[in-house]
Amino acid sequence: MIDTIFEFLSKALTGNAYTAVFASFGWGIVSVLLSPCHLSSIPLVVGFINSQGEINLKRTFIISLVFGVGILITIALIGLITALAGRLMGDVGAAGNYLVASVFFIVGLYLMDIIKLPWDGASIKPTKHKGVLAALILGLLFGIGLGPCTFAYMAPVLGVVFKVSRTNIIYSIILLLAFGLGHILVIVAAGTLTRKVQQYLNWTEKSKAATYIKRVCGVMVILGGIYMIYNTF
Repeated sequence: MIDTIFEFLSKALTGNAYTAVFASFGWGIVSVLLSPCHLSSIPLVVGFINSQGEINLKRTFIISLVFGVGILITIALIGLITALAGRLMGDVGAAGNYLVASVFFIVGLYLMDIIKLPWDGASIKPTKHKGVLAALILGLLFGIGLGPCTFAYMAPVLGVVFKVSRTNIIYSIILLLAFGLGHILVIVAAGTLTRKVQQYLNWTEKSKAATYIKRVCGVMVILGGIYMIYNTF
């Protein structure tokens, strides 16, 4: 089934412009849904939003979007720097994976209510401004360890981009943007729908259900960090 999806998207990239853009968007989606590295971003953003207290749906969307954009910014910079350095695109080595794994462990322990972080607070006002900044920082740090995972799924898109960039730079940019849009769509949808479900079930940040979900997300984030360290060897 997965091989069929990959084959379909790869063939679509060589079709007409509209089909290729759709395929690039699809590669962005599967780069999250079918990657163990990126799947850990979903419990991370869900747990982070659960820790923000009573925020509306619009702010939930913004925080999820900022987190996803932070990931893309770092991945783009890593791809550029490693390519210019003559290394495999996105290869940040063991140090990058260890750094992100450390962030995972810290955030996971925070979501499990074992430690406190600077943006934590009893009232809503302290998190009002720090929530977006914290989401951006988490996204930027998280993106460091996702280079190899992302570019593995991005390779078919990059192959077409490099081919057409000499004659149609705008088309190549559109393909990259389509991939990026598909990539962060899953993360934004996960974060936004989490708050929507909470509102529908009338949960608050102090309810047992929300607390349970946040702690489960914390465990999943820690497991994601362990996976990154294991994948380094």
